[in-house]
Amino acid sequence: MLKRGKGATLNEIGTSTQWQTNSIRAFLTRLRKKGHVITHEQRGDEGKTYRIAQTPDQNAEPEVS
Repeated sequence: MLKRGKGATLNEIGTSTQWQTNSIRAFLTRLRKKGHVITHEQRGDEGKTYRIAQTPDQNAEPEVS
């Protein structure tokens, strides 16, 4: 869900995982600490949307031989 172009709201994530909002936020924090870039933006009346913009592999510097 977080890799979709439009991302996912806390409600969407909670409905699909059966997690509480505080657990979802803690999970997003852990992803950030592991090097994922998480973006959030307001999506109309649906609320804030969260999306993975970059994974740790995309953040890595290319190796120079």
